[in-house]
Amino acid sequence: MKKIELLSPAGDFEKMVTAIHFGADAVYFGGKRFGLRAFSSNFDEKEIIKAINYAHEHNVKVYVTVNILAHNEDFEGMIDYLKFLDDNKADGVIVSDLGIASLVKKYTSLELHVSTQANVTNIYSANEWVKLGAKRLVLARELSFKEIKEIKENIPDDIEIECFAHGAMCISYSGRCLLSNYLTGRDSNKGECAQICRWKFALGIKNEIDETSYYPILEDNQGTYIMNSKDLCMINHIKEIDEAGISSLKIEGRMKSNYYVATVTNAYRRAIDNYYNNKKGDFDYIEELKKTSNRDFTTGFYFNNQHKENLATSRQKETYKYMAVVIESLDDGYILVEHRNKFKVGDELEILSNGENFNKKIVIEEILDQNKNKIEEVKAIKQRVYIKCPYKLNKYDILRAKEENEN
Repeated sequence: MKKIELLSPAGDFEKMVTAIHFGADAVYFGGKRFGLRAFSSNFDEKEIIKAINYAHEHNVKVYVTVNILAHNEDFEGMIDYLKFLDDNKADGVIVSDLGIASLVKKYTSLELHVSTQANVTNIYSANEWVKLGAKRLVLARELSFKEIKEIKENIPDDIEIECFAHGAMCISYSGRCLLSNYLTGRDSNKGECAQICRWKFALGIKNEIDETSYYPILEDNQGTYIMNSKDLCMINHIKEIDEAGISSLKIEGRMKSNYYVATVTNAYRRAIDNYYNNKKGDFDYIEELKKTSNRDFTTGFYFNNQHKENLATSRQKETYKYMAVVIESLDDGYILVEHRNKFKVGDELEILSNGENFNKKIVIEEILDQNKNKIEEVKAIKQRVYIKCPYKLNKYDILRAKEENEN
């Protein structure tokens, strides 16, 4: 039985390494051009080569986003870039534009994945993309399980379906939005989204004496966010994802933190494995995902009638904070870690691990600097220190702490 692929975001090389460490089967990222996340770090050509090689060494696939809605001037250098990706054995390119797709098929042997930006919502458009050479369809986010299953049943068996399962949702049609361009001059369809849908809005009425009165559209005490969506979360529905014929479960978040990538990838990896092993989860999936940034959760359009509950406040929240990343686990009962947030002797930290020590806790009894001198607190940026730890942790495991304002 072929398992659902877990596809994680890689906004930079560190996040890609983290995604792979915590169980991603594949990662996706963009280059410096032609992708829809202009404000993530992205990869230059040397970094792309390095990233592909690293991923392949760990039996992980790499899909590169080339998913802008292209204007004439955007095609300068496009063919050379696609050939470069092909020569360096990218496993696929994610494309939304018909013109770019035609170049992929004409000049390369790259696997063509059709982006959610192409708005594939029906069996007819799905099959037209298949005729054009698509091997995978990243369906529009506005589809129900019923519609996804119908599409899968009406396309060739070897064509894969990919769907977003977790992360930020746009108030748009599968990411096609004009608000950012209109209000700020930053084109969301070329990767420069200003996230206008997270703004606070009010209703303005101009009266007869040439004055404007503004009436807030009240929602709650956090403000008025009439276009701000809750985050998509399908971790409790792996069975339905599998039964709908979805081949790849995609996590949104190339601009999210390393800690976010670690937490979400780890949770979904364990949920997928538990599903195929017929095991119940040994931790609360939702509570685990709340430990990193979120805007509360929704199942979006998957169950057809629940998307009316999508709206949330703009403020993101998380119940835990990223404190340190493990660099090395030593044989003398110490681990070498690198600082991410301030911690001190006496603090209780929780382990985020891809192994058996996941969610175990330690109390910091002793901290040594790199000269093995005792210190009480770690607060210098990326300072490396030794701390006592009763567990053998893996490189890239993470230590986190409960937020003080949480019960």
